[in-house]
Amino acid sequence: MKKAANALVAIVALEHIYILVLEMFLWTTPAGLRAFGLTQEFAEQSAVLAMNQGLYNGFLAAGLIWGLLRKHGGVPVQIFFLACVIVAGVFGGLTAKLSILYIQALPAAVALAAVLAARR
Repeated sequence: MKKAANALVAIVALEHIYILVLEMFLWTTPAGLRAFGLTQEFAEQSAVLAMNQGLYNGFLAAGLIWGLLRKHGGVPVQIFFLACVIVAGVFGGLTAKLSILYIQALPAAVALAAVLAARR
């Protein structure tokens, strides 16, 4: 069960690395416009804000990777960062776009459940 939990945590970390790339580097490109349903004009106006969001997503990914790499005591780190992802996903789903709940919060919640189950 621990391997499955670690795999799910890794998937969430990879997802946040992908979001970092989209927000920091691809925001104004066709890929970024498609991913976030933006107009070119809005993307240009909000590019700096998106880069900031991307950086925060990178910190979430870094925390999850840190939790995976720690030999002892990594589970509390994973729990903390998965909880952060869930909170961010719920907030984003309620304030920005409902699909964020399913794209961000749900995978983190599944990973968190697996991490907690693996502790038993």
